[in-house]
Amino acid sequence: MQKLSQDLIREISALRNEPDWLTSWRLAAFDSWKKMTEPHWAEINYQPIDYDSLNYYNNPQPVDNSDLKSVYETMGLPESEQKALMGMATDTVIDSRSVHTSYTEDLSKLGIIFLPFSEAVEKHPDLVKKYLGTVVPPTDNFFAALNAAVFSDGTFVYIPKNTKCPIDLASYFRIETAKIGQFERTLIIAEEGSEVSYLEGCSAPRRPNHQLHSGVVEVVALDNSIVKYATVQNWFAGDYKKDKNQIGGILNFVTKRGKCFDGARLDWTQVEIGSSMTWKYPSTILAGDNSSSDFYSLTITRGAQQADTGTKMIHLGNNSKSNIVSYGVALEDSVQTFRSLVSFSGTGCKNACKCDSRIIGNDAIANTIPRIIHNNGENEQSHEATTGSIDSNTMLYLEQSGIDEDEATALIISGLANPIISRLPMEFLVESKQLIKMALSKE
Repeated sequence: MQKLSQDLIREISALRNEPDWLTSWRLAAFDSWKKMTEPHWAEINYQPIDYDSLNYYNNPQPVDNSDLKSVYETMGLPESEQKALMGMATDTVIDSRSVHTSYTEDLSKLGIIFLPFSEAVEKHPDLVKKYLGTVVPPTDNFFAALNAAVFSDGTFVYIPKNTKCPIDLASYFRIETAKIGQFERTLIIAEEGSEVSYLEGCSAPRRPNHQLHSGVVEVVALDNSIVKYATVQNWFAGDYKKDKNQIGGILNFVTKRGKCFDGARLDWTQVEIGSSMTWKYPSTILAGDNSSSDFYSLTITRGAQQADTGTKMIHLGNNSKSNIVSYGVALEDSVQTFRSLVSFSGTGCKNACKCDSRIIGNDAIANTIPRIIHNNGENEQSHEATTGSIDSNTMLYLEQSGIDEDEATALIISGLANPIISRLPMEFLVESKQLIKMALSKE
């Protein structure tokens, strides 16, 4: 694949049979990206990315329904995760292309659109054109602009007015090809009075070099709608060496944002365990009066993983409410930073923020960086933050009961993090507890 250029972007657009307006949209984003400087303010350190060396497009073959299980087996997914994905309406994206989307026809009978992004552009161009970039503009930031220029497939969801989606929707993103960058784009539109629950999962094989994942998620929650967005992030974290280096692993630099109109609600739930480096802040613009949003997050880092994560709650509408709950565990030589921004412009708004971190070992680092902006004095805000180690008495009790250190640690962390993982769709509760146990194991 040639170096990153306008010709490459036109080629990607042509391979996807996109309309002229979308090609122009991509090219405008690319022009903006070229004028931007890659940011380095986050508490993560990585070698310079050679954007001209990345493979921006790889088109795997579609998968038949009957062959989906074998695809998941080839990926090496645990049996519990396979069952969960096959029990949901799932869009499976490998590298640059959706290879399988289930329940599409059944959902369409209710007026629900659940399609790969490329297919939605073909079948519902007016809807895509109306909402694309309205929450995350192509000039929003360096990596969002790059995504807008070269984005590969992703998932498009549209829930019509006063409709509750009868099944959880999911996207599963997989990076297979070496040196490929994955740039999927997800767009969810919930019409007035509608409701939907959506889960995002991901994985990648072991590679000796870093791979870039830079997705964009836009959620439009119109009046009195409810959107629940959950993420179980388990990208390959790289191989940890005693010289404190993380060899390989995914660079996970993502922009996720939703916009809530009058009376709408958007809930974010995320479990962050994988990737060598994570840089993302699922955020909500509370544009409408009486709108609301929750952010619940669990982040576990070990080895030399680096994670700079958090959220932004922008209160524009009057009487809007938000709640932030973050729980982090840092082990070995990992560095974990939680940032939050809460901004008030409306009146009668409320926010509560709670950040709890646990450090295991002598070399891990956990940072908490809150920022609160009051543009008037007619709102309520509270912030609570704690940092410490695992309670030694609880650990001693479990070990004296015959439970080894790894399992005891996992039990304690799972208990403390239960308010977060209990919000996940039922299909992924068991899987998440297994991932937590694996992340805390010394093996």
